[in-house]
Amino acid sequence: MSGVRFSERSGFDPRPNRLARLRAARLAAGGMLLDLTVSNPTRAGLPYDGEAIRAALSDPRSLTYTPAPFGLPDARAAAAVEVGCPATRCVLTASTSEAYGWLFKLLCDPGDEVLAPRPSYPLFDQLAAYEGVRLRPYPLVYDGAWHIDTAALAEAVGPRTRAVLVVSPNNPTGQVLRRAELKALERLGLPLIVDAVFDDYRLREIADAADPLAASQLAFVLGGLSKSAGLPQMKAGWIAVGGPPAAAEAALHRLELIADTWLSVGAPVQHALPALLRARRRTTDAIVERIRANMSHAFAACAGTPVTVLPADGGWYAVLRMPRLSTDDGWLDDEGWAAALLEEDGVWVQPGFFYDFADDGHLVVGLLTPPADFAEGLRRILARVEARCGAD
Repeated sequence: MSGVRFSERSGFDPRPNRLARLRAARLAAGGMLLDLTVSNPTRAGLPYDGEAIRAALSDPRSLTYTPAPFGLPDARAAAAVEVGCPATRCVLTASTSEAYGWLFKLLCDPGDEVLAPRPSYPLFDQLAAYEGVRLRPYPLVYDGAWHIDTAALAEAVGPRTRAVLVVSPNNPTGQVLRRAELKALERLGLPLIVDAVFDDYRLREIADAADPLAASQLAFVLGGLSKSAGLPQMKAGWIAVGGPPAAAEAALHRLELIADTWLSVGAPVQHALPALLRARRRTTDAIVERIRANMSHAFAACAGTPVTVLPADGGWYAVLRMPRLSTDDGWLDDEGWAAALLEEDGVWVQPGFFYDFADDGHLVVGLLTPPADFAEGLRRILARVEARCGAD
């Protein structure tokens, strides 16, 4: 491959990390694995209205190519109802990941910065890197509940900061943006990118939850079928554009050319979108029931133990704070806990460093996990903690 030069942004270390190697070795040896990281709704034993979904995808209009940069009118209208904005302010994309790419193109030049929460979803770093954008972190802090450290957020703004990214409910902490936090964001005067893909999945009622589309500055609120209907394979997302009319219109004018360049959303899913959203209720209700039941079980099972379940407002993940135990090499960190559970108990969890937790000793588990598996996995975790604490 002499003479071939690849871009730095496309480079990554292909070697599997320690946990991936341990997992592969266990599976290769025929070991059983209880997966508590379930995030694919189509593989989680959830009910779907299969007949309605198949019928929606058989629309004969899909045989005709009708390019529409922002999406076909019926599809845009259906998505706009979902997010609560006028259809003229709604833009269809092939996914939320693509929506990030478009918005980074819209708002940033190479080398510009976007403020992003930590802890949060690790894919953001890769999405930003592909657009030549830098992420500057601002902290979410926990003091009995998760919230934005608004003072640190303001201090993070630099001369090349172009936008603020918010995830509400956050992945994985489950933190929902509050009105007071939105006011702090408004004082920065920067465009907002609000990832609201988990907004249908609240674990409890939040009286002071913020509406980012009501913000006083330009705001982009993201959603999609992946979470709203439990259909990640359909590849349809949306951007709702909020804020002052002049700023929103200017943004939409530029977004139209970006969208027209890609024309990425397939005709079948666009024609199917209204019906897919109508058919989703059976699935979304089942998801809400499951995540609430699993979270309730986690709180009950961990009560009075060294493991703390951190309260969450929404989403389909739970964060476990593990006890601080000494080892021959120092302290048992979150990777050490995850490795021990995998090797000794056959339980697969995610360590907190995957999500850039500021403190050590956090594990992330998926609330989409079938309840029997979730309960058994949690039982094994608590048994391992008891055994380690007894030996410490």
